[in-house]
Amino acid sequence: MLLAGQLASRPVYQSRGRCITLSKSLMLASQIGLVRCAAVLVDSSLFFDSIDLLSGKLLHDRRWSKRPPITPARVWKSHERGRQFNTRCTSSFQNYALEESNGAVSHSVSSHEHSLQEELENIRIKLSDYRPGQYRTLCPWCEGGSTREKSLSVRISNDGLNAVFQCHRGKCGAVGFKELFDSESKGINVTTKNSHVISASVKSDIREKVAARDQHKTPAPCFTADHLGLTPLSQEVVSYFQNRCITQDTLKRNGIMQVVKSSNQVAVAFPFKRDGKIVNCKYRGTQKRFWQEKGGEKVLYGLDDIKNVKDIIIVEGEIDKLSMEEAGFLNCVSVPDGAPPKASPDENLPPIQEDKKYGYLWTCKDYFEKVTRIVLATDSDEPGLALAEELARRLGRERCWRVKWPKGEDGKQLKDANEVLVRLGKEALRAVVEKSELYPIRGLFPFSNFYKEIDDYYHLRLGDERGVSTGWLGLDEFYRVVPGELTIITGVPNSGKSEWIDALMCNLNSSKSWTFALCSMENKVREHARKLLEKHLKKPFFDAPYSNSVPRMTREDLEGGKKWLNDNFFLIRCEDNELPSMDWVLKLAKAAVLRHGIRGLVIDPYNELDHQRPSNQTETEYVSQILTKVKRFAQHHDCHVWFVAHPKQLQTWRGQAPNLYDISGSAHFINKCDNGLVIHRNRDSDAGPLDEVKLFQENSLQ
Repeated sequence: MLLAGQLASRPVYQSRGRCITLSKSLMLASQIGLVRCAAVLVDSSLFFDSIDLLSGKLLHDRRWSKRPPITPARVWKSHERGRQFNTRCTSSFQNYALEESNGAVSHSVSSHEHSLQEELENIRIKLSDYRPGQYRTLCPWCEGGSTREKSLSVRISNDGLNAVFQCHRGKCGAVGFKELFDSESKGINVTTKNSHVISASVKSDIREKVAARDQHKTPAPCFTADHLGLTPLSQEVVSYFQNRCITQDTLKRNGIMQVVKSSNQVAVAFPFKRDGKIVNCKYRGTQKRFWQEKGGEKVLYGLDDIKNVKDIIIVEGEIDKLSMEEAGFLNCVSVPDGAPPKASPDENLPPIQEDKKYGYLWTCKDYFEKVTRIVLATDSDEPGLALAEELARRLGRERCWRVKWPKGEDGKQLKDANEVLVRLGKEALRAVVEKSELYPIRGLFPFSNFYKEIDDYYHLRLGDERGVSTGWLGLDEFYRVVPGELTIITGVPNSGKSEWIDALMCNLNSSKSWTFALCSMENKVREHARKLLEKHLKKPFFDAPYSNSVPRMTREDLEGGKKWLNDNFFLIRCEDNELPSMDWVLKLAKAAVLRHGIRGLVIDPYNELDHQRPSNQTETEYVSQILTKVKRFAQHHDCHVWFVAHPKQLQTWRGQAPNLYDISGSAHFINKCDNGLVIHRNRDSDAGPLDEVKLFQENSLQ
């Protein structure tokens, strides 16, 4: 055998800075096919020996101190105890050489431990040891949070060729994978939960490795009836199917058989076939116990029946598939694993490799490529509806229909295809499938969904379709309050805009019992309450000159008026010093609709809201967006919105009434509203009586 100094010109095995056990040396020697091998062992006495790993014979002794030499007996005794020599060397731990009968041949293996240590430390992952095993350490990305928790789990494989790590802190979740000797993977791939990718996506990396690994997997077993121990159906099982209205011809065409398990229990066997060959088998035992063959391919049951067809029916169970065949539908398949308890809340589909629950769809995707109509005939219970939703998401809602199961003679809704077949017959089942409805797509509706609303509108069943009276007969001819509309109100300051709206609300409350939410930033609560009470009770709040000698409201009037205010008006007010945003106002208004059933919302004025728009958005775009949100709120909640907006300062104003184009901000105030009103108080004696208030509808005097 050769010593380290003599191997300088030959490839060697190196394990720098770390000592290995004799058992590991023997393992490595066998892995690389050594016939005779020399290893360097280091003890705490700081000397090393070269020994023959196959015979244990001491080949050389070179002391670094005056400690006794290592003998072969001592080495093997240490090996039997499982003792490892742990002290680091100042020089490299080296030298495996090979001598074969046909000549000396050298082999080279990289230093796994050193390579992994170097790669991990490059991304600040520091371990107490770098040998195969499981470790916990501080995560270099989140640093364990405020508690400095050692949340990073690192696993080094038994062969020392790869490391996998994951941070178990919920706010971090960093994961990574590295395999040595992979020319296509440079560095360690890491991804974290905050979608910041430190290197290439680890998920993509792992999927590629899994795909490469799967190419070398042993192919799935090819099942046969003999191999599975399947036998023809007994009369007892045939009678069971007959009770469920499934004939022997249907059972025979689908290859339904049985198998006898332990304790002489008979289970029905449903063979899953692809191109006529059995690729899996599902069993139904007593008490609805199901299981499948281990290693079987995940495919749809009845897959060969939908080959090269345009229409497909998907059901939830094998017996439902047989029931559809009894009704004359051969183009039917069943999912292999039943329904989930509920649909996933996430609309985004997971990657194909991670979509294991619905992997059978991806396995059979070629069968769906040319399909134009997919009828989802899952069960009517919650899991069945969840399954229909998951299937529609993956197959495309635009080409999906859904079956609506009818009610039985007892008035209860039937659950699935077999129950309809048994209770109502095959003709009824066929009619139900043929009347299947388009699967709903969010935001896309046929007019049939609104037939009732159209009929109610035609017959004026709601009573306010043409608008509610304002309480002023002279105004009703030009303006009526329609639920779901937006009215923009403007006018120069002190023209009486707020007073007019308060009077209108009192009229609507008196005649139609409407209730309101008030977002009135310019009014103090007590002042606003006074104005509303005076209009409701038609009495002054104070003894003051404006009362014209009319007695002020009594204490009894006040108490009754306070209750009226509390029952019919709800305040939207910002309690802190910040300005409220439109989104904040509409969120609280929605709560008022749901909790108190309000029919009207007043936002007075627009100028008092917080209008911090993005730097890349123009004022015109911003106003358009704001008014669209307000209109959508009004329409969705059948609520009328009055939106007060002041006009911009008029440089050459001579007392004339402004119009909606004069509102500060954008012409969208007139473009987007359903109604535009201008309230104007005359200040020109030549134009008429002073303090005369007029209401203008846009572009015309009313």
